[in-house]
Amino acid sequence: MTTEILLRLRDLKPEYQKLWNSCEIKPESLSLTQEIVAKILSNRPRYEIVQQKINVPWYFIAVIHNMESSLKFTRHLHNGDSLKNRTINVPSGRPISAPIKGWAVGYTWEESAIDALILKEFDKVKDWSLAAQLWQIERYNGFGYRQFHPEVLTPYLWSGTNHYTKGKYISDTQWDANAVSSQIGVAALLKIMIKAENLQISIA
Repeated sequence: MTTEILLRLRDLKPEYQKLWNSCEIKPESLSLTQEIVAKILSNRPRYEIVQQKINVPWYFIAVIHNMESSLKFTRHLHNGDSLKNRTINVPSGRPISAPIKGWAVGYTWEESAIDALILKEFDKVKDWSLAAQLWQIERYNGFGYRQFHPEVLTPYLWSGTNHYTKGKYISDTQWDANAVSSQIGVAALLKIMIKAENLQISIA
């Protein structure tokens, strides 16, 4: 079986569902997770604006925003670079179009977010089941853990839960087996958000 096959959603979907079902937030991470979720919910209307334009769930956008930009609305959703200019880090040179309000102002968070999400073709996604969302979010960050360090579940999803202890890319290419992610991963955030907002997400 090739690496490409191992990365397909239809092959990995049962694994994501199994991990989700057994996922628990670590007690020491609960307070911070709740704080982040509270901040996300306070800005829900901004995420809903983007959802209305490209039909990507607001909470999906929000958790990526936290991972990439620590919920700062002055940063590109692509990678956390400043909205004053096009992105510098990967993916660089985004958005291609000039800022709607001109370079003196820079990009609005919404126009940049839409560009980032369309770049990953999230606007074309049909399967928004929970397992599929976890796959899409891992794809957004990259499958480097699966491909090169399969002994570690990506902290992008699982940091702050019982599924992650240590091991981290400290840059795009530099691996440290003893580094520990200080972020709260997407799964922990979703665990709290689903209960807080009574989100109805299919598991099929």
